[in-house]
Amino acid sequence: MSITRSIRSLLFALFLVAMSAAAYAQLSVSISFAPPELPVYEQPLCPEDGYLWTPGYWAYADDADGYYWVPGTWVMAPEPGLLWTPAYWGWGNNGYVFNQGYWGEQVGFYGGVSYGYGYYGDGYQGGRWQGGQFYYNRSASNVNVTNIHNVYNTTIINNSTNRVSYNGGSGGISVRPTTQQESISHERHIAPVAAQTQHAQESRSNPQQRASVNHGTPAVAATPRPGAFSDQAAVHAKPTGTPYNAPVNRAAAQPPANTPAARAESNPARSDRPVPTNQPESNRAPAARPNEAQPNRPEPNKPEPNRAPTTQPDRQPEPSRSPAAQPNNRPESTRSEPPQRPVTPPPSQRSQPERASPPSGPRPTAQPPQHAQPAPAKPEPKKSEEKPKQNEKPQ
Repeated sequence: MSITRSIRSLLFALFLVAMSAAAYAQLSVSISFAPPELPVYEQPLCPEDGYLWTPGYWAYADDADGYYWVPGTWVMAPEPGLLWTPAYWGWGNNGYVFNQGYWGEQVGFYGGVSYGYGYYGDGYQGGRWQGGQFYYNRSASNVNVTNIHNVYNTTIINNSTNRVSYNGGSGGISVRPTTQQESISHERHIAPVAAQTQHAQESRSNPQQRASVNHGTPAVAATPRPGAFSDQAAVHAKPTGTPYNAPVNRAAAQPPANTPAARAESNPARSDRPVPTNQPESNRAPAARPNEAQPNRPEPNKPEPNRAPTTQPDRQPEPSRSPAAQPNNRPESTRSEPPQRPVTPPPSQRSQPERASPPSGPRPTAQPPQHAQPAPAKPEPKKSEEKPKQNEKPQ
């Protein structure tokens, strides 16, 4: 029975490790704009022996809330001998990728970001494990020597005043992991403990922690324990320099996607307004106007000089006779005029003989359907229509 229980406990432990590793791997996101600078704050006192310092960092909620500050806090290590590698943002694949922090036997690469209090861009100088107990370096860690006696004092020279919170990209820290740091990344890691996860979730739900609200100066910059936001020992950030202004959200920066739709709507609108209505009118206009102008046709211009000496100024509809008599010369006029010619020319021809002399017999009223005879019929009525011939005596 003891062997069975030990096997079950081992399988359960492996299952928890696999689940924590899966959850740990799913926490990476990529953002198109960089996080704000690191706020300036004081480190609160270590609450008791065995707590390790985990610096604060900027996390990302969503496009609506943007970046929010997760306060630095003191956390109990999950196992003796483990150290904390802070999270950091790094440029890659045309975006800023979030690299989650983790617990391990050595401190790995965290982008060269100088978080302070022992984390100055490379390793950790705030303390060390010795004989299963953690010793604090007083030059980098704020501890009360009255309650904590396992301390030492090693001077650390830190000339870095850079508060940039990301690696690579525009304005980022140009530091690459060393060979040793790359090997550390392949060692056994433990995801953030439950207290750290709850601490980050509470930061996300607090509007005062969002960069869009606090402009880079969070209301709570550090806490003595995870989740102790309202504790009297909680530390506020100090105002520094130019306030941070959150950029426009990526969702609001996509109206260019609507521009092609607007262009597609403008095209059918233009085709509906003038195009279908003007095209048929343009076809009808040339069919009716060539009878009035007739600049290109030499034949209709010939009878006009003969009509000028006549005393018939009111006979303006006569140009309608010329197209009626010459439909066969122009194939275009024959195609468009056949439905109109049988109606218009007969009344015009009947009205004209009343004004002119009665012997307008050569003009047969039944001849308009005949397309070949009206051309020679024109000169005869014109000669007979002249009034001086009527006044002269017959010879």
